[in-house]
This record gives sequence, C-alpha cells and structure tokens, in this order.
Amino acid sequence: MRAVWKSLLVCCVAVSLAVIAPPVMAASDMPGKGVTVQPARATWNTGFFQEALVRRGLEELGYKAKAPKDLQNPIFYKSVALGDVDYWTNGWFPNHDSQLPKNFYDKAGKYGYVVKAGGLQGYLVSKREVDKFNIKSLDDFKRPEVMKAFDKNGDGKADLTACPPGWGCENVIAHHMAVYDLDKYVNPVKASYEAGMAAALGAYKSGEPIFFYTWAPNWTIFKLKPGKDVMWINVPEIIPKDSQKAAVERMTVSGVEGAVTDPIKLGFVVSDIRIVANKKFIAKNPAAKKFFEVLTLPLIDINEQNTRMNEGEKSQKDIERHVAEWISKNQATWDGWLAAARAAAK
Repeated sequence: MRAVWKSLLVCCVAVSLAVIAPPVMAASDMPGKGVTVQPARATWNTGFFQEALVRRGLEELGYKAKAPKDLQNPIFYKSVALGDVDYWTNGWFPNHDSQLPKNFYDKAGKYGYVVKAGGLQGYLVSKREVDKFNIKSLDDFKRPEVMKAFDKNGDGKADLTACPPGWGCENVIAHHMAVYDLDKYVNPVKASYEAGMAAALGAYKSGEPIFFYTWAPNWTIFKLKPGKDVMWINVPEIIPKDSQKAAVERMTVSGVEGAVTDPIKLGFVVSDIRIVANKKFIAKNPAAKKFFEVLTLPLIDINEQNTRMNEGEKSQKDIERHVAEWISKNQATWDGWLAAARAAAK
C-alpha cells in the first residue's frame, strides 16, 4: 500500500510540474535558431518602424538579428547584392530601379509588399498661396510674383524643400528641374529632410508660404493636411526618366485628396514598398522568405506611427515600443504571419 501511495505522489508531482513549467519551444517553432542576420535600413526615419517590425518577426522565428546598418539607397543595393547585408524593408519600386547595380537581380530579389502602391510622391504648396496665385503646376513658379513669394534666401528663386543627396527622389527632382527648364526659377534645398520639413511646418504656422516635396507614408501630410493646409500640384506634363517609362501610367493619379486637379500629374511613379534581400540568404532561410512575402501593413498604421515619431517619440526604444503595441493590437494577423513562416520551413 505504501508503494502505491508513493507512486501516486510521484505522478501528482510530475503532473504539477508539467502544468507549472513554461512550454518548451519546438525546433519547428524556431526555424531561424542558430542563424544571425544583418538587416539594413534606409536613412529616412519614416521607414524605421517597418524595419523594426520585420526584425521582431525574425527574432520570434529564432533568428539572431544584429542592429540595422543605416545605408543610402545605392550603397544598400550594392551591399545586399554582395551579401554584406541580408535584407531591408525600404525598397521603393520602380522608384529605386535606377539605383540598382548591374546584374542586381542575379544576386538579390524583391519579396512581398510592405505596402502595395503605397509610395505616393509629389509637390505640395500652402493652400493660401495656391488660392492667391492660382498655382496649378511647377510652371507657375516661373512667374515673378510666385518666385518672390517663395524666395527664402533672397537669391531670386523659389525655395523648394527637396531630397538629400543619395535619395531616389533627388534624381527625379533634378530631372524635373532640367526637363521643365526650372533651374533658373526654383532652388531645391537638399539639407536634412526632417530639419527642412520642421522648418517648413514652422514657417506655415507663422503664415509664410511653403513649397515642398513629400511622399506617403509620411507624417508631413498628417501635420499639413492636403485640401486644408496644402495642395498637391501638377508637373507641367509627364516626361518620364528612362527608369520610369515602364510604369508611366502610374505617374498620373486620380482621387488624390487635396490635389489641385483630378487626375493629377504627380511626375513620380506611385511605388510599391517591398522587402529586398540577398538570394543566398533567401535560399537558405525559407521561413524568412515566407515572412517577407506575407507581411503587409495598412498605410494608415505607418502614417500614425510616423506622426508619433515626429511628435517626439523617435528614439529606438520608442520605435520598439510602437512595434510591441502594433503587434498587441494585431495579434491574430501577426500570429498568422509567423505560422505561415514556420510552415514554410518544414
């Protein structure tokens, strides 16, 4: 009898320990275990959230992720082709096509859609001045009274808050200045974009005219609302760069809120935001490949996070918290992405 009670006691203790002990992750739940990845990210901070979200997903799949390397576009595309970095989440296509090295797709590829057709780009002008001067396109900046109103530094040209060197949009803006004969009339300011837009926002609040390039997703069109504060304006006509010709139909867009015309000739291709990765990395890591393919984000969620960053929550710790909060609000979606990635590795 004593032996029976002893056996029962041992069984009870074993069951209790099994209930209390935390579950052990099966190897199939951690397909990336033992693999270290080197992400990169773009130099514009409106893409930091996406990078952090993807990195968190890989970590939950067992990968050890290093801190991302901040790289300018052309340097990243060379680096990922060489295998010096494994991936980034900030590919804008076809906007970045002209920055790819020769034979790029032999060694790297595009995966999934972080935001399909989410990369809207163009020029905006303060609505007060659009109404006052009847501004419809870039051509209106050739008019003396318009140039004078937007001349910040006294050089006789209208000042445009443009893109820093190395960004894809810098090349397109330079193309516009040339083909529309705007070099004598418009001065593209290429300093830090974040600082330039902070200055533009301050100028607007002080009642001054503003003229700037922007894109979506971005905090700018939440702080300066199209249709209320600013207006999207046209390029004079669609004259694409060689790299834009394959998608020329995506340079004129209908239904853009706050545009001076409908449709509006933006002069930029509406781009897909995609993950770009080294093909050797992808071949060895089917779980990461599947995760890249299934992850997609609502544009409004990125804009909301970007606005929080602009309002001061922009440290890496803040961004990681934003990621955790997004996952908590979208747990079923997140779990579905991870499940698909794990299934792909089996």
